Amino acid sequence: MKKIAVFTSGGDSPGMNACIRAVVRTAIYNQVEVVGIMQGYKGMIEGGENFQPLTSRSVGNIIQRGGTILKSSRSKEFMTPEGRKKAHENLKANGIEGIVCIGGNGTFTGAEIFYNEFGIPSIGAPGTIDNDLYGTDLTIGFDTAINTAVQAIDKIRDTADSHGRAFFIELMGRDAGFISLAATIAGGAEIVMLPEIKEDHHKVVEFFKSRSESKKSFSIIIVAEGNYEGGASAISQMLNKEIPGFESRVVVLGHIQRGGSPTAYDRVLASKLGYGAVNALLAGEKNKMAGLINNKICLTPFIDAIQQKKSLNGDLLTMIDIFNT
Repeated sequence: MKKIAVFTSGGDSPGMNACIRAVVRTAIYNQVEVVGIMQGYKGMIEGGENFQPLTSRSVGNIIQRGGTILKSSRSKEFMTPEGRKKAHENLKANGIEGIVCIGGNGTFTGAEIFYNEFGIPSIGAPGTIDNDLYGTDLTIGFDTAINTAVQAIDKIRDTADSHGRAFFIELMGRDAGFISLAATIAGGAEIVMLPEIKEDHHKVVEFFKSRSESKKSFSIIIVAEGNYEGGASAISQMLNKEIPGFESRVVVLGHIQRGGSPTAYDRVLASKLGYGAVNALLAGEKNKMAGLINNKICLTPFIDAIQQKKSLNGDLLTMIDIFNT
């Protein structure tokens, strides 16, 4: 290969810029030109100025920045054959022979379909704070998101303690509870409610009844946004109705978990995966995600990364119950 493209797609995650940097500099080291595609699949379809040549200097001073210098989007047009045809024509016009795509499920699904139709190979780097992709121990941005959440939990704990209140803290995770599970352990919260476990709010009711008997002054409950009962506000309202005199506060962190400077771990992880993705592409691999398993770069077919279910760590769930007895 003499020329490849790199783009970011879907939700942004801290460390994407570090991955872009690694892709560009690894490719240039191997005497391969790199084009950055702005705005993901949307930019691939629109073409023109969305195709930007990248040099080593282009990616200087970005390793510490959150977000993505290539911008991101979700493209409905790419889901159509007509949109993908336009994208292929633009790639062909720019002499692109292979692609490194940084993103999650939707990004890799699009890349798989695109290859089947037009034969342009892709290697993916898992960029999502949710850590929900099979084939890698951690995804780019997950560590930063946890640290952001824990910093918020620590601050909320101070006011919860001061006022003797219960706080329900909602973290990101529409379909996956990895952030909430890790943040519960690191933040010393008492209960976590996850999308993967269909426990109703009665567990929380029983907890607060026992809390009242033990005279514990405050509590922190972590709720993943995709929780079975409908989020932190819904659970708080249910408890207000079922427990006389119950008073709680709700904090929704939302998109603050996606932003900010990536942690050192995310910078190293993103650099490894960007480096691994380019080397895999140049070695003739295609339609695979470069992940890190047991600290080694491993390639997982897109189909498996998308369709295989990544399981929660059962030991962490047990630890939460033990630590709060």
